[in-house]
Amino acid sequence: MRLKPLKLDKKDFDLFLQDVMIGYDLYAPVRLEEGVSVFRRIARPEEIDLDSPNPQKPANEIFFPQSEAMFRFEKVEDRDRVTPTDEVKKLRLVLGARACDIQAISLLDLVFLGKEYTDVYFLQKRQATTIIGFACNHPLTTCFCASTGGGPFAREGSDLFFIDLGDSYLVEPLTEKGKAIVQNRLFREAGQEEIALASELEKKAAKKSDASLPVEGIEKRLDEMVESRFWDRIHEKCIGCSVCTFLCPTCHCFDIVDEAVNDRGQRVRNWDTCLSSLYSLETSGHNPRPTGRERTRQRIMHKFNYFPKNFNKIACVGCGRCILYCPVNFDVRQVIQEINKQ
Repeated sequence: MRLKPLKLDKKDFDLFLQDVMIGYDLYAPVRLEEGVSVFRRIARPEEIDLDSPNPQKPANEIFFPQSEAMFRFEKVEDRDRVTPTDEVKKLRLVLGARACDIQAISLLDLVFLGKEYTDVYFLQKRQATTIIGFACNHPLTTCFCASTGGGPFAREGSDLFFIDLGDSYLVEPLTEKGKAIVQNRLFREAGQEEIALASELEKKAAKKSDASLPVEGIEKRLDEMVESRFWDRIHEKCIGCSVCTFLCPTCHCFDIVDEAVNDRGQRVRNWDTCLSSLYSLETSGHNPRPTGRERTRQRIMHKFNYFPKNFNKIACVGCGRCILYCPVNFDVRQVIQEINKQ
């Protein structure tokens, strides 16, 4: 049974956070000294930065870290000792993620929690985490989540959903995990005025997110374009810096290395990217993606052809980071439009 919308006054917000931090490790956006907004574990409520429309680095790192020790090993006398590192010792709460990032986590579920393979590192973090999604009242001009099956106020994937009303938040409990969070003295039942205001904000935000991109059926169009000269031209602007892939909430390529000194070490999983020339380099010296043409094609094909064929969903949530932070203004929306014309 879905609970009625609740209200949390902003003057009580820090008190609410202090309460939940007793039982949860809290992760939320923070602004670093360099000016970059990222998700980090919070020690004090005042660290949180909710003023950025969307942090530069997405929330996927909370579940799939950029660098993660998988286990540690050491030689003790004549025996090898292996110590796992995947234990999650405390419940976790993610606060401040927008709908696009939460949709991306649901897509990563398909990869890491599939029927044939389950990643224990991802699984333990996912099971221990409650997600408080935040409505996106002011989508940027680079946002196109409405074209990729989402929207600025999409609730799917959130356990609890906050809508900023100005002096307060409208709070919607969506799952049992979310209902557990609102069992708190600071929440009150929302009135019709707050509910009406939230509805109006949702309508305004929906008009700002680009819903015009022709992504439906794009995988079929790409099937006929594998050897097209289209890629000869489209890759020329890309300089291969990989900003788009490292800031993408759905990219999940990784490399695994052993780091050891003398008799001890650890196995580490690190993010990698298909835009790197080393990523597809084989031991023989052969590289099936020797130039930017093949690597750019791989990036687009993975998101809009391979992933839809495997999971019936495109691997793009329209967050716009790859557009906003690309140093050469490579715009995936233009690529989609041109694919549609081919």
